[in-house]
Amino acid sequence: MNASHFSALKKWIAAALAAAALALACSSAPPGSNAGALPPASQNQSATATAGLKESLPNAAMPSPANTLGLSVSGQGSAQPSQGALAGAQNFNTEEYARIVDNPFLEVIGNPLTTFSIDVDTASYANVRRFLLQEYRLPDPDAVRLEELINYFSYNYAAPTDGSPFSASFATAKAPWDASHLLLRIALRARDVDTATLPPSNLVFLVDTSGSMDEPTKLPLVQQTLRMIVRNIRESDTVAIVTYSGSAGLVLKPTLGSRKSAILAAIDAMEAGGSTAGGEGIQLAYATAAERFVQGGNNRIILATDGDFNVGVSSTAALERLIEDKRKSGIYLSIFGYGMGNLKDSRLESLADKGNGSYAYIDSMLEANKVANKELWGSLATVAKDVKIQIEFNPAFVQSYRLIGYENRLLAKEDFANDLKDAGELGAGQAVTALYELVPAMPVAETSPETSAAPAPAAPPASAAPLPGAATSPGTATPSQALAFQQISIVPSEDFMVFSLRYKDPKGPDTSMLITQTAKMSDIAGPMDQDFAFAASVAEFGMLLRDSPYKGASSWDDLIARARGSLSFDPEGYRAEFVRLAEIAQQLAGQ
Repeated sequence: MNASHFSALKKWIAAALAAAALALACSSAPPGSNAGALPPASQNQSATATAGLKESLPNAAMPSPANTLGLSVSGQGSAQPSQGALAGAQNFNTEEYARIVDNPFLEVIGNPLTTFSIDVDTASYANVRRFLLQEYRLPDPDAVRLEELINYFSYNYAAPTDGSPFSASFATAKAPWDASHLLLRIALRARDVDTATLPPSNLVFLVDTSGSMDEPTKLPLVQQTLRMIVRNIRESDTVAIVTYSGSAGLVLKPTLGSRKSAILAAIDAMEAGGSTAGGEGIQLAYATAAERFVQGGNNRIILATDGDFNVGVSSTAALERLIEDKRKSGIYLSIFGYGMGNLKDSRLESLADKGNGSYAYIDSMLEANKVANKELWGSLATVAKDVKIQIEFNPAFVQSYRLIGYENRLLAKEDFANDLKDAGELGAGQAVTALYELVPAMPVAETSPETSAAPAPAAPPASAAPLPGAATSPGTATPSQALAFQQISIVPSEDFMVFSLRYKDPKGPDTSMLITQTAKMSDIAGPMDQDFAFAASVAEFGMLLRDSPYKGASSWDDLIARARGSLSFDPEGYRAEFVRLAEIAQQLAGQ
């Protein structure tokens, strides 16, 4: 099916949907009235659309739009929709999101370690913005991934100065939505790298040119995004282009960056039409990247799609296995998602994760500029791979904890030291923020709303039953349910927590290195700086959008005021944009 055929089909579908809408109106008309008859203009519009499609596709036997939607036409010309047709019309939006269950509070005693992989994806925030600005509605709750909202923004974290690949810092303050809880911020900042000194890049653009991409916010926006990337490549870099619709094809062999005009011409020549052989396209892209593999360089496939694979290897599980196998060769996969109505968000996020790459959603030219001209080049220069974080809280200070977001990045405690377990990558200049909500072992001292005092270490509650055979003392704690054969002892310490991080050198052996830091409460408690306050506002925004059971006393007014007071570091205006989005969301929520 070429572009003209697909355009005709779209018009015919539009007419079919209009017929369904008219049928719904007709079905409510009083008995015996002429209100149930289709107006002549509508009959002509339906007939014209069908005739136009037959002309474009002369060999197709075309039913009427009404019959296709299951509409039965009565003697007076009134159309009655079938139940199946109504269900199909109502479910025309086929976007897919993986279910998110908010991380619960876990008691420190019984769950001493919390472990997760870092995440630098930003797709969720841009997608939420699309819901608010383009669709004028609140997003699907499962489209809201809090860690991606928080990490969408730039933070003024200090870069490492000791030659390490990244720095780590911690801070605590009262949780804005529950003054009896603490909020802990973990902040990572990767070292900067001069991208001009990097080894050559071997890039393969894998572009979905199927019929579903024939919309202004899809293929045309893809082309503009790729043009931005090409303008920044160096003469020593190579670019190849693979497209896929009904089948996959190599439309541009690996071409040096010195021939930008040839690369741009191939981008401009792409047209949409046909079905979606995504699996075949991915296989061809990996084969093309392998042909020009740069030892010690950046070998990466950039997939641009709405995620609607329906020909060949198309199941998410099969594609994940394929991509996991290919990443072992040193070829990574990053994904740019586009469009609305059939975005396969859960699939795209999962595939990028398995491909050791990042997932971005591009909803506008401004977002294309952010991703293609700024973020991409940092992610191409990976400074640490398989980055895992593990924290142990001192139960004398913390009764329970909850990681905010990162639900699909959680790891078993055993995975932390398992170098075979994949985790996230950190690119040059990138920052990662993680927030924990903590229930202190002792009440937080009364201070100003933006500060937190260090609670004193807690003794076991007087009402708690001691463990069988154990003496009650300040060094013994009682879990929720006493055990008959085990007892838990607390090692006296002034440390609030132990922070551990594992990572691999992307150019070194496939063995992780361990960094461990301890932190005292007195060292990390204090007033929220603007970065911390803004991140807390974004987390609160996400919890309200998700209607999280842990949102507590979250307030649109409070988060907007806090974010508005955190705009001093806003080099590109994204924080100011967030304030406007929060105001729109507040109106849509009717609050």
